[in-house]
Amino acid sequence: MKEIIRLDNISREFHVGGEVVHALRGLTCLIREGEFVTIMGSSGSGKSTLHNTLGCLDTPTNGEYYLDGVSVRKMGRNARATLRNRKIGFVFQCYNLLPKSNAVENVELPLLYNSAFSAAARRQKAIEALTAVGLADRLRHKSNQMSGGQMQRVAIARALVNDPAVILADEATGNLDSRTSCEILILFQRLHLQGRTIIFVTHNPEIAQYSSRNILLRDGRIQSDTLNSHVHSAAETLAAMPPPED
Repeated sequence: MKEIIRLDNISREFHVGGEVVHALRGLTCLIREGEFVTIMGSSGSGKSTLHNTLGCLDTPTNGEYYLDGVSVRKMGRNARATLRNRKIGFVFQCYNLLPKSNAVENVELPLLYNSAFSAAARRQKAIEALTAVGLADRLRHKSNQMSGGQMQRVAIARALVNDPAVILADEATGNLDSRTSCEILILFQRLHLQGRTIIFVTHNPEIAQYSSRNILLRDGRIQSDTLNSHVHSAAETLAAMPPPED
């Protein structure tokens, strides 16, 4: 299968006062197309730094990071921003939607930086992405007219609209109740079955049972990297839940 992400002996150091903080310590990892990977770890494990590295929001101190075959570490800021826009779809815990814009306008945002798309093409791609996540009836709704789960679906549609090499989710169910979290995980599992590459960064170990591979960080190192031999179905979990109270 095609290689999407390669980390070769990645380290990241921060200077805080007179001390050096080693956030990442020699990480080596390969993620291939179509994998659904959870990256877990407690506070201070390095998972936020790794998320920022994978998302081209930060660069390693040492080592090499290849995203879809492109070396990232020595790129300039503008080149890295373009690569980030083209190759990565972000899904955040707090949705990061523009409150005064409707769903279609929010989903169009990544395409505004891609001159290959006309205004009409942007609109069409956004509508298709929202339809794919089950929001064809919410195209003109703004954030204050939607539930948390619906806002996260808009965020996922926005992540999909540029047809990225990887979807990078950061605590994407962290602000949702159990039932809505399951509904979002159903959507991620569906995207995975469609061949999407998904990296889900989380502190919640329960999320790991729904992915195909689990990477556990501790003190800036990979403590374990295991395949999930029994992937749970989020749809079955949701079906087993008691009905919501009125």
